[in-house]
Amino acid sequence: MGGVERIALSFGLSIAVVPLIGLILNYTSWGITLYPILISLAVFILATLGVAWYRRGKLALEERFRASFNIRLPFWRGQSMMDKVLSVVLVVVIAGAIGTLGYVLATPKVGEKFTEFYILGPEGKAGHYPEELKLGEEGRVILGIVNHEQEWSSYKVEVWIDEEKVKLRIEGADRDQIKIELEHEQEWEKVVGIVPQMTGENQKVQFVLYKDGETYFEEPPYLWIDVEEA
Repeated sequence: MGGVERIALSFGLSIAVVPLIGLILNYTSWGITLYPILISLAVFILATLGVAWYRRGKLALEERFRASFNIRLPFWRGQSMMDKVLSVVLVVVIAGAIGTLGYVLATPKVGEKFTEFYILGPEGKAGHYPEELKLGEEGRVILGIVNHEQEWSSYKVEVWIDEEKVKLRIEGADRDQIKIELEHEQEWEKVVGIVPQMTGENQKVQFVLYKDGETYFEEPPYLWIDVEEA
């Protein structure tokens, strides 16, 4: 194979190999994230490089592929008008490509903006939430907020039970609401206690999140609890 065929084959193999490595990583504990992908690709490249070096060493010298580059600057006066135009176009294209690359590097694309808000059971898992409580008994959950808004943001959390706001118990103190200020990629997580004030079945406990003073979710996440007499 010549140089052009080898370049085309390398592009085709890269397109085929990278998704396969990602598919394999998807079934591991590392998952498809940046560093596992980079490390896996680096290991694959080094392994195949070793195999290629070994196979190349077993070939006769005249059979080994060598890439040669001969660069000669064309003499402007000896060129035809068409060659001059093509040379100018080539220089403009190269300059444009370099300028575009510089612009992309200087102004990276801003990622998606969102806030992660989650409610876990007292064991730190998405389950075993408090479902049955006595009147005055505290039901505990874990609230978490992660700021992916690409900027500093302020948050507020309130809890409502059947359209009535109730106090939150956090770190031994009762509060009407929780106020948090987070930088980009900063995380907040606390154990929060909820004390219902009325008995009844199927009481809807809503966790309302406000961002910069405005409600973040049209339908806040919620739980259902039954409250009996103590």
